[in-house]
Amino acid sequence: MGGRAVMLVPHRTSGVKESTLPPDYQRILAAVRQAAGPVMARQVGDTLGIDVSVRARLEPLRGRLVRLVDRAWLRTLPDGRFTTCL
Repeated sequence: MGGRAVMLVPHRTSGVKESTLPPDYQRILAAVRQAAGPVMARQVGDTLGIDVSVRARLEPLRGRLVRLVDRAWLRTLPDGRFTTCL
């Protein structure tokens, strides 16, 4: 895969701690938690200091958010906003 290491994002289960996530994903989770409510990917990027005005930077972040949803660390609302799992 082009020399890039694939970071494993484990599925969230009772025995898996947040600290097992790669550091970038831990920061994304923290940014979603700090928000006053559900957030769009752009808001997460702003919180993390990522220039999200450039689509090439926003889409990889959105991909990470979706990966966290797929692994049950976050959930997505019908309007596309992300929030923590209960």
